[in-house]
Amino acid sequence: MLKIGNYHLHTSIYEGTASIVYRGIRQLDQQSIIFKLLKQDTPTTQERTRYRQEYDITCTLNQNSRLGGIIQAYALEEWQDRLAIVLEDFGGISLRQAMQSALGQVTPFTIADFLAIALQITNILGEIHASNIIHKDINPSNILIHPQTKQIKLIDFGISTVLSRENPTLKNPNVLEGTLAYLSPEQTGRMNRALDYRTDFYSLGVTFYELLT
Repeated sequence: MLKIGNYHLHTSIYEGTASIVYRGIRQLDQQSIIFKLLKQDTPTTQERTRYRQEYDITCTLNQNSRLGGIIQAYALEEWQDRLAIVLEDFGGISLRQAMQSALGQVTPFTIADFLAIALQITNILGEIHASNIIHKDINPSNILIHPQTKQIKLIDFGISTVLSRENPTLKNPNVLEGTLAYLSPEQTGRMNRALDYRTDFYSLGVTFYELLT
């Protein structure tokens, strides 16, 4: 068990190139939490900025969302030279994990399952867009589903953009952000087209296609 500040971290649940994610307990009140920690001992300024942005945008959406479909952000913590985001643990797994565990079934997801999941995701995405935010990395790894209740929550706003429909953002062709298989054409920066809410719809369409095939 790893102890960082007020948190006891008992299980590593994900490790990527930039982050390690743990499941743990907040010692103060024994609350179950998810602890997302920058992986490198000396993270770059860009990595730290992205973590701060993810925390700030998640908090903004927590305040604005009426659906409860955004993971709750509890705290942004400093540990040595690294940052950590403390998030709620509602018992969910990624939609990617749910899809993989269902592969052995004759029908991984029924039409009824798909419609229930799709309706929740589209409603949550509508709330995000109503807050003038585009997610920019919609894919099954960033969608959590509770195995029993089927409740959906969206996570990972590290590359999200705040904008309005009147002020779309232009993409730098030298910086590729997001998950390659789910990128909209305009996210590649190789089209003379600004990013807006439709980039999330493209990524969501790819996700829905995966769910149905």
